Amino acid sequence: MKDTLHNGDFLNLSKKLKDNSIDLAVCDPPYNLSKGGKWKWDKSKKLPGFGGEWNKVMQNWDDMSFAEYTEFTIAWLKEVKRVVKPEGSIWIHGTYHNIGIVNFVLQMLETEIINEITWFKRNSFPNLSGRRLTASHETILWAHTGNKERKYFFNYGYSKKFFDKSDLLKKENKQMRTVWDIPNNKKTIETKYGKHPTQKPIRLIERMIKLSCPLNEGKVLLSPFCGSGTDVLTAKKLGLSFIAYEIDKTYFEITQKRLKDFSQLNIDYPLAS
Repeated sequence: MKDTLHNGDFLNLSKKLKDNSIDLAVCDPPYNLSKGGKWKWDKSKKLPGFGGEWNKVMQNWDDMSFAEYTEFTIAWLKEVKRVVKPEGSIWIHGTYHNIGIVNFVLQMLETEIINEITWFKRNSFPNLSGRRLTASHETILWAHTGNKERKYFFNYGYSKKFFDKSDLLKKENKQMRTVWDIPNNKKTIETKYGKHPTQKPIRLIERMIKLSCPLNEGKVLLSPFCGSGTDVLTAKKLGLSFIAYEIDKTYFEITQKRLKDFSQLNIDYPLAS
């Protein structure tokens, strides 16, 4: 299949996708967290352990009422379930702002949750208000559409063998657990053309893909909320084809630039094979 990147709304364009045509979906939907006040940290202020600039997400596409967000979640998850094969997997990123709704909708759609992953980000940005605990993790749900047959692919050998010295929790030749210690810092090349406010590091997506999809020619990854392209870059790096959708033209263009730059596919992390 030819790699395809669309500048448009997944819900409007996905109708053209055939049922059971996708091997793996990696979904990073809006978290619906553009609420409250704005926060910013600029690199002129020195804070040990943190570099670069930081802004709280404040985007129109990330600000919906509870009812709107629930309807939106039902709509896109129905489409994802329709197109992913029974032996395929669905990965969904979230925080406390949205993951409860996603969990509820998956169960409502009778889509089994295989695991709930806690992505521990030990280099998370501190809480600037001083009125709550510092958020230092995100939640990732791993689900499948195989229903009672439970046909989903799981690379148990990789999950056990995996070792990366940057993950202080995973022991070599021990079963992988549901807490992943993966630093959220990105190499400069990953943000060379611009960055998305919730951009994920390539090493996180690589782990997800290797766990749940054979790296065979012809396998297809779906990214319904492509952002700045980390999902599709990682798919391409691992030899998978992709179909991706990004509604925001700025991020769509960042993804285009990253895909054209071969160096983006050779980011050097100490990843296990």
